[in-house]
Amino acid sequence: MNAAPLPGDQARVTVTVAVPPGEAFRIFTQEIDQWWRRGPRFRNTRGDRGMLCIEPRVGGRVFESIDGDAGANDSTPARVIEIGRVSVWEPARRLVFSWRASNFAPAEATEVEALFEASPSGTRLTVTHRGWSALRADHPVRHGQDAPAFIRMMGMWWGDLLTSLREHAASGQEGRPG
Repeated sequence: MNAAPLPGDQARVTVTVAVPPGEAFRIFTQEIDQWWRRGPRFRNTRGDRGMLCIEPRVGGRVFESIDGDAGANDSTPARVIEIGRVSVWEPARRLVFSWRASNFAPAEATEVEALFEASPSGTRLTVTHRGWSALRADHPVRHGQDAPAFIRMMGMWWGDLLTSLREHAASGQEGRPG
């Protein structure tokens, strides 16, 4: 039996994607770098220098690979920032992975669950990001917000990302076999 989540513990967002569940899962996992928004609000790097990836298996990494600067006078090396690890890999149905923001301490992590359910218009994709109550109230990731305001902000953040995924999936429909 699962205990009810604590207040302020999770943000949940649902979007309908106009493709079947298997395709929605593939887009979520294999095309994550194409639909996941760029910029400091969503990634660890500015601009187009990084690539977001999910290794397709239980135990696989969720990571951002950041290229070194391409400028002739800069020799910044490439690096990889591990964001999390896949704990559930059920193509076309469910994906669960741990999630760590760049300002998390080594033992701190949250969890993201993505459910893919067939719907009359394609796939109902629900993302639940939980585990926030385990982080202290003054944690930097909260940006000074109380629990309800922070969870609202996380819901809007995921809403932006899933809107981008939905738009990305729709833009690729022209080139996909029907």
